[in-house]
Amino acid sequence: MRVEVAGRSVFATTGGRPFAADRSAVVLLHGAGMDRTVWALQTRYFAHHGRSVLALDLPGHGGSAGEALGSIDDLADWLIEALGAVGALDVALAGHSMGALVALAAAARMGAGLRALALLGAAPRMPVHPDLLAAAKANDHLAVDLVTAWGLGPAGHLGGNRAPGLWLMGGAERLLERAAPGVLYADLAACDAYAGALAAAAGVACPCRVIVGSEDRMTPAGAGRKLAVAIPGAEVVEIAGAGHMMMLERPDRTLDAMKGVL
Repeated sequence: MRVEVAGRSVFATTGGRPFAADRSAVVLLHGAGMDRTVWALQTRYFAHHGRSVLALDLPGHGGSAGEALGSIDDLADWLIEALGAVGALDVALAGHSMGALVALAAAARMGAGLRALALLGAAPRMPVHPDLLAAAKANDHLAVDLVTAWGLGPAGHLGGNRAPGLWLMGGAERLLERAAPGVLYADLAACDAYAGALAAAAGVACPCRVIVGSEDRMTPAGAGRKLAVAIPGAEVVEIAGAGHMMMLERPDRTLDAMKGVL
């Protein structure tokens, strides 16, 4: 599905069924350097169980035009504009990593206008190691290697894909390699600079679930729990054995955790 937002074409996956603005919507936001394809299982499930689905490519990512936006707040404003462009009224947001920060910032702006919120692989602060930032700024493949190595848990380093013959490490590298030059750096720099998560958390006015991976080395489970404490009434679900890329490593368990709130 394509829609125009701020004069630029935006691409979104709808899970195999047409998006209908009159149905309750689930909107999914990917992490740094990635795109809508990380939500393959989740989009199809929700689309075939009574929800309209949009797994968005953020600006400059995947099939969406333009350059990557430089801050979490800019992305949150863009997201709200995108929701208006598709006419979505009854919306639940889910975001992973950078996408979780965007969803959180948007949720604070939307208040009671948001139905539900799921935050995957999120933390009150998401600093990025200087070596990773430097590699991403230089468009050095080392940045792809580091994100892949740190982002996947132990099982992901040994194969880990539910589909026979496929490899999570290799798949994650190919996905990050597809990003245009400068996109991964812009995303990581936005995460590194964002200091508004706790203030945004206090403004969330809908049911929220923070989903953490027990083996997450990028946003450790303890950091996710600290974020949940700052969100009124938020629940925490920990997925055993999952690293940062939980929706790829443990897709069924991640979906179950998302279903509980979305």
